[in-house]
Amino acid sequence: MFTGIIEATGHITALLNKGGDLAVTIYTDSLDLSDVKLGDSIATNGVCLTVVALQQNSFSADVSKETLALTGFVNYKIGQKVNLEKALTPNSRLGGHLVSGHIDGIAKIVAVEQNARAIDYWLSAPTQLLKYIPYKGSVCIDGISLTVNAAPDEETDNRFKLTIVPHTAEQTTIADFEVGTSVNLEVDQLARYLERLILAPKLEQNTPQSVSDNVSLDLLAQAGFIK
Repeated sequence: MFTGIIEATGHITALLNKGGDLAVTIYTDSLDLSDVKLGDSIATNGVCLTVVALQQNSFSADVSKETLALTGFVNYKIGQKVNLEKALTPNSRLGGHLVSGHIDGIAKIVAVEQNARAIDYWLSAPTQLLKYIPYKGSVCIDGISLTVNAAPDEETDNRFKLTIVPHTAEQTTIADFEVGTSVNLEVDQLARYLERLILAPKLEQNTPQSVSDNVSLDLLAQAGFIK
């Protein structure tokens, strides 16, 4: 698990094709790797990667075919700058939101607008993911926990807006975003769990009654999960 609060950036120094998947090496002189062990997880542009080799200022990981199919890794090149975050620990501050590191799809920057000292980025996303992107909800873009300032709907032409303050741009790869940039998108896990709870009674019609049979839209509304 991760928080979406970027600890450092790095860049890709090696990409080795291994029969359809990839072995990748990331160099960073700003992320403390002294407490990282083989088998640990590091979110790289939001993708949870398992460390398989470790050097003083770099680590290596394998990228599966599934990950290549769902993320920007399929188009990454040597020198690509990436956001880095080590896995959440029990005593870590949850400054962003709970992030799994499992990418749901690719979003694309479609407009960039100055907003005082901040910058508004408008993004498009796969249609099936739009329902998980609510106004003031959380999304993870290239590993960065961000707040949705305009939700996808008819008024926004199914685009959503993120407002980026200068500090976030300075500490991440966002400063390099421009119209046409593709980014890794992970939607909020709570939205997925709620959907599953709502669908559970239909999925279990032919099974004995269980606790999920009592979950309804009315119950979720009463508990404050939906309006």
